Amino acid sequence: QVQLVESGGGLVQAGGSLRLSCAASGRTFSRYHMGWFRQAPGKERDLVATISSNGDRIYYVDSVKGRFSISRDNAKNTVYLQMNSLKPEDTAVYYCAAKTGLFRIGVPYDIWGQGTQVTVSS
Repeated sequence: QVQLVESGGGLVQAGGSLRLSCAASGRTFSRYHMGWFRQAPGKERDLVATISSNGDRIYYVDSVKGRFSISRDNAKNTVYLQMNSLKPEDTAVYYCAAKTGLFRIGVPYDIWGQGTQVTVSS
């Protein structure tokens, strides 16, 4: 199975942008549906965006639609999350995750990265 390593987090002012990357090890990355999740202090980890294994299906939660963009490059074994117009409420630890099988929302992910902190100051 793949192993996942996130990068690209940091401190940014409200209205700014960040691009998160998630690099996967192994040769089977293209078989995995990928997701970005986030967990704010004292809250549960929530789904932000997902992309199917070949990139033909994408889903965003309402709170990030029009601001965030998920993409993947299977040749580079990497999935990205471009975050624009950031708000203080986007502050969280962001995790990427992988799963095989059904893309359907609600089917759990079983491979997780270690997370990267995103802090948006007001």
